[in-house]
Amino acid sequence: MTEKVWEIEPSGPLRGDVTVRGAKNAVSKHMVAAMLGDGPSVIRNAPDVGEVGITAAMLEHLGTSVERSADQLTITTGPVAEPNVPKAFTGLNRIPILMLGPLLHRAGEAFVPLVGGDPIGRRPIDFHVDALRAFGAEVEIAADGIHARASRLRGTRIELPYPSVGATETVLLAAVLAEGKTVIRNAATEPEIIELALFLQRMGAGISFSPDRRIVVEGVARLNGAETTLAGDRIEAFSYLVAGLVTRGEVRVHGCPQDRLVTAITTLARMGARFEITDDWIMASAPQGLRPAAVQTDTHPGFATDWQTPLMVLFTQADGMSVLHETVYENRLAYVPALKSMGAEIEVYDTCLGGPACRYHDTSALHSAVVRGVSKLRGGDVTMPDIRAGFSAVLAAAVAEGPSTLRGVHHIERGYHHPVEQFQNLGLTLNPR
Repeated sequence: MTEKVWEIEPSGPLRGDVTVRGAKNAVSKHMVAAMLGDGPSVIRNAPDVGEVGITAAMLEHLGTSVERSADQLTITTGPVAEPNVPKAFTGLNRIPILMLGPLLHRAGEAFVPLVGGDPIGRRPIDFHVDALRAFGAEVEIAADGIHARASRLRGTRIELPYPSVGATETVLLAAVLAEGKTVIRNAATEPEIIELALFLQRMGAGISFSPDRRIVVEGVARLNGAETTLAGDRIEAFSYLVAGLVTRGEVRVHGCPQDRLVTAITTLARMGARFEITDDWIMASAPQGLRPAAVQTDTHPGFATDWQTPLMVLFTQADGMSVLHETVYENRLAYVPALKSMGAEIEVYDTCLGGPACRYHDTSALHSAVVRGVSKLRGGDVTMPDIRAGFSAVLAAAVAEGPSTLRGVHHIERGYHHPVEQFQNLGLTLNPR
């Protein structure tokens, strides 16, 4: 099969309007949650991304139907003939491990293949496995996947070693139908976690939030189907705001509530960005240019790790030395060589720069970067290693001198809603080949 590529010609400032749909990181988790309901569930404002298709194929193999109409998904559970996610899904995304709890509730046993997703660092499955064992499940990790068995899951107390989004989701999906009370300590509190919990509550789950990252779940006997409309993708919204800033244009982003972008807006404002914010849209511009900044990624409500890839390109166009300290994934800066090949002046370090020591301070992980701007970027032939790095490559190509060829575009299509059309509507000369 011929490799799909994008040819990009820089075409000046990007200007115009972008409407973002529900988050890639939310829609697939809602689809899994729908497995727990007796009756159909409806998810509106769903993005048209590859992640949805992959998750739908898994669900349909498990006897759950997925119907798509425009931006709406209708998910109806059916009998689980074989509670096994096929090995063909090995490494495609992180969703199979989240299906263990629902499958144990519905069939008493489960097999899922080894997880995948973007190669941005270790996302250990031990948090998930330890949690399921705490509920009373027998879990065995094999070379090809994970086998689990349980006649009944029982509520438990779980303290996560790190506020992992995925592990918090696993616990929620197991706890809602478990017998008794479950208390999750050090839980993740990202907006997508809250959104999933609210959806489960609509299905009939007993969930309450307590201070200090604690979630309490009172197990119920059954859940119903439910309907919800996803809030706009905060990662996508930030990415397009940066697309306007980095090219000296301005992009008006519709569909993402301001409260999901508080930290991002403040960070960009400190760099010299000016904002117009209404109930319907957010617009950023930087008519006086951009100042450097020191930014540390963190769990919510800190600066999201998925925001730092477009930010790194923005740093190359800020006048001075900027610092980025990545504390969530140790291999998140693997895309930096591609930007350097396009002329970006970036050095990476294994020390903690721009913030207090993080959990990688005594490792050899290259998790801090110093960026010198303003850099004159040049077009190049670049392979996108993951979803977010793919978007940063498009931004670099948009501001570079000369044409660029981007490969691995399936990554960006897995996570962004119609990116070709969105960029073309903003004025970028982008031709898929």
